[in-house]
Amino acid sequence: MKRIRAKQNVPHVYESDKLNEECGIFGILSNDDHEAEKIVYQGLFALQHRGQESCGIAVSDFKNIRYHKEMGLVARVFDDHTLNKLSGGRIAIGHVRYSTTGASYLHNAQPLVLKYKKGTLALAHNGNLVNAKALRADMEEAGAVFQTSVDSEIIANLIARFSEHGIIEAVKRTVAIIEGAYALLIMTEDKMIAVRDPNGMRPLALGKIDNSYMVASESCAFDAVGGSLIRDIKPGEIVIIDRVGLNKLQTHVPLKSALCIFEFVYFARTDSIIDGISVYMARKAAGARLALEHPVDADLVIGVPDSGTTAALGYSEASGIPFGEGLVKNRYIGRTFIQPNQQMRELGVRMKLNALSKILKGKRVVMIDDSIVRGTTSKKIVEMLKVAGAKEVHMRISSPPVMYPCHFGIDTPNRRQLIGASKTVSEICKTIGADSLEYLSLEGLSKTVEDGSGGFCQGCFNNEYPMDVKSDDRLDIAEEDLLKGEEQDGDDL
Repeated sequence: MKRIRAKQNVPHVYESDKLNEECGIFGILSNDDHEAEKIVYQGLFALQHRGQESCGIAVSDFKNIRYHKEMGLVARVFDDHTLNKLSGGRIAIGHVRYSTTGASYLHNAQPLVLKYKKGTLALAHNGNLVNAKALRADMEEAGAVFQTSVDSEIIANLIARFSEHGIIEAVKRTVAIIEGAYALLIMTEDKMIAVRDPNGMRPLALGKIDNSYMVASESCAFDAVGGSLIRDIKPGEIVIIDRVGLNKLQTHVPLKSALCIFEFVYFARTDSIIDGISVYMARKAAGARLALEHPVDADLVIGVPDSGTTAALGYSEASGIPFGEGLVKNRYIGRTFIQPNQQMRELGVRMKLNALSKILKGKRVVMIDDSIVRGTTSKKIVEMLKVAGAKEVHMRISSPPVMYPCHFGIDTPNRRQLIGASKTVSEICKTIGADSLEYLSLEGLSKTVEDGSGGFCQGCFNNEYPMDVKSDDRLDIAEEDLLKGEEQDGDDL
């Protein structure tokens, strides 16, 4: 009997001890002289924090759809040569992707582009379907052939299946079937269609530049291209943009929406506005509430850059303890980078951060971060501060402990890897080596976003989700891809 062994040709990477958002999307239909592909290119730069593994752009000149996508950052994938190949488009949609471990392949990069009986369809998706496995099985039983392992292709195939009723009716029928979290950009030869899931779990915004409409995961992308935010797309809303203008349809929605609250904790860029809430102000308010809930006698407040900085400012103002820059970040290293050996992996945090000993020496320091997921990075940073001369390190977290997985498109570690699920606060404190550790309460975090226009999903904190996830039948796509790779690329033993 032949045994199969996987080829070990995937590099080790250092990953930030954070939850990882999966995707960012951006699109434009140009009614002016704007070069659609270049506007999307610039917009994707502004959304690069939402995904760093692959990216792509698809364009239409109202007749044909062309596209380019590759693994890597926006700056590596696109240059003058590749953008010139996409020139002349009047509609363009783009995508940046972060995948779960093992599923980082070019065939899963987006936008997905497929031909169907009515023409060509391009789709960019942020989110996750909780009924993906059942839908995929039914479609394969009916003869559908899938080229990727992402649930985005399920959506595209459903739209194609219902296309005989027209593209708008096809989208309506599709969203009536799929379940989970999704922000979608769909492009045909002459239309751009934006869809936000009925719970509004993933953010999606409508913007404008001159007479041209844009759609993006975050409003900061509109700022980056010289445009402006019109409004957030509502939960369950379908927005249709063509040469004539803009139309919208409202599908059935639950009584209460459920935007992912972690957008305000970590995922979103600080300068974005989501569902009427300033991310900057929410994070600053979280820091202020943290100071009221968990004061400490200290000399200096610092933030873990960049995500903890705004909360640290709020903590400093509320507590009266001076704010200082105790950690400096290497801005030329992204959220992941290749490390060729174990020694380099152990030095990963030092390659990203450096402590300022002149600022820290002899000080009782309050270090603010937005979350602790595994605890590995926090331990190394606390150690770094003490080596730099900090007399005491009191860690304060501007969100509650992450104790449960996300089922809706966020790369959450297995619950066994979530330090908040397996240890008490005092045990975590001991593990990371801090002099004290406290978290913001869920009630306190909720108050930082109470001025918003809807509700929030807080499932990663309290195990309460906006829909039934007990029957969550998501494909373990990463493992399935890996097994397929083992069968195809294995060595005889």
